[in-house]
Amino acid sequence: MHTIERVLISVTDKTGAVEFARELSGMGIEIVSTGGTARLLREAGIPVKDVAEVTGFPEMLDGRVKTLHPKIAGGILAIRSNPAHRRALEEHGIALIDMVVVNLYRFEDVAAKADARLEDLIENIDIGGPTMIRAAAKNYQDVAVVVSPADYGAVIEEMRKLGGGLALETRWRLAKKAFRTTADYDAAIGARLEKVDSASPLPRDLSLRAPKLMDLRYGENPHQAAALYGTRGQGIAGAEQLHGKELSYNNLVDLDAAWQLASEFSLPAAAIVKHTNPCGCAEQGSLAEAYRKAFECDPLSAYGGVIGFNRAVDEETAREVAKTFIEAIAAPDYSAEALAVLRTKKNLRLMRAAPGSNSLVVKSISGGFLAQTVDDAKLDRAAVAVKTARPPSLEEWQALEFAWKVAKHVKSNAIVYARAGQAVGVGAGQMSRVDSVKIGAMKAVLPLAGTVVASDAFFPFPDGVEEAVAHGATAFIQPGGSVRDEEVIAAADRLGVAMVFTGVRHFRH
Repeated sequence: MHTIERVLISVTDKTGAVEFARELSGMGIEIVSTGGTARLLREAGIPVKDVAEVTGFPEMLDGRVKTLHPKIAGGILAIRSNPAHRRALEEHGIALIDMVVVNLYRFEDVAAKADARLEDLIENIDIGGPTMIRAAAKNYQDVAVVVSPADYGAVIEEMRKLGGGLALETRWRLAKKAFRTTADYDAAIGARLEKVDSASPLPRDLSLRAPKLMDLRYGENPHQAAALYGTRGQGIAGAEQLHGKELSYNNLVDLDAAWQLASEFSLPAAAIVKHTNPCGCAEQGSLAEAYRKAFECDPLSAYGGVIGFNRAVDEETAREVAKTFIEAIAAPDYSAEALAVLRTKKNLRLMRAAPGSNSLVVKSISGGFLAQTVDDAKLDRAAVAVKTARPPSLEEWQALEFAWKVAKHVKSNAIVYARAGQAVGVGAGQMSRVDSVKIGAMKAVLPLAGTVVASDAFFPFPDGVEEAVAHGATAFIQPGGSVRDEEVIAAADRLGVAMVFTGVRHFRH
């Protein structure tokens, strides 16, 4: 283990940099720095040597060239135990650098702007930073590399314990993190630059790099290993757990399904999900009423289910939820009173989630991946075609629009019986559409008379419509597109029901 005597600090994210540098300086360590970082440390009263003093060259080309110099690279890359490297350093007057503390230009901030100019993107690509990070990581046996303010505290604590050095295991761990950082940085640059002159929403190369957020006990089944990867602070992957036992793989899949469905609605909404399929959903004037209406759809399946809310959970809603066993809840927030009620359920997982979605939906298949854009198609009533002699009534229109949103989140073949603001029966995942119609009716607890039906894809035969009408359905919404559309429409006219075509399909596999 080598004692750290000289550190180079050059950071864009200056969080904690002054405190970290002060600790290093207090240990008698020399600090070399660049531009804004050097000014910040000097203003804080910390002794700093400018990189220009080390290299003998000023920063130039508008800051593009600062640390790209043999006196920096050599000080980082020299192998301490190699006599030839030592002689080369002495010959050229190069001093060793024992730690590199660097984080990179905020390329992602500029890249996030849809209208970012190419010139701005290019100017925010860091060159010297990745070079120093990779050099230090390559020479981890002699040099420590710190790329995140989150590591400052642990590094200082270990240096105090070890008399100014860091253990090899620590340097190895920091080096691996450094290589991940530069890999992610380059992947982000490549992906964003490709969008500059590409009209395709699908990238030429698919990058799936994401930090591990947590290990899970197991996957879908106990013999499968699993972990959660993603971005903190967004969507279900980045949700904050406020209460309950640890999350499972299946919990997270169901939480995401419930959260996405609840997020479809503008009024207070509740979605109850079991094995990724909705077994209840409602949109009402209050969250408590939405939950009650959602629960009425299928109380038996709701037991042990997962709930998504699109509003902060209040005490009234919490008391309703607490009446049955629920595995997990995702909501934007919870009132203090709601938390007090729900925390009496020791195993109930409470997740506080913020809006967030991916630009692509990705699935793995043997030997590769499938990627598609998100199904974000919205229903425009003006673009929907009424195909039957009888148009839907105003109340039926409201129910049809609601049912169509729910059907989008049901596994194909999907059938949803609904009233305005309330799902009544759900038929999911069947090989035959008429079987989904039958199952949706069979699962219904509430009366089906006067309900409407949404179908995620076309009815291939009139039998599905005939079956639903026999159970009391009065109006239908479907994409259309079957070679037997005219037969299906004729059946609807014969039965005196309304039918509209959206021209948009919502398959979900």
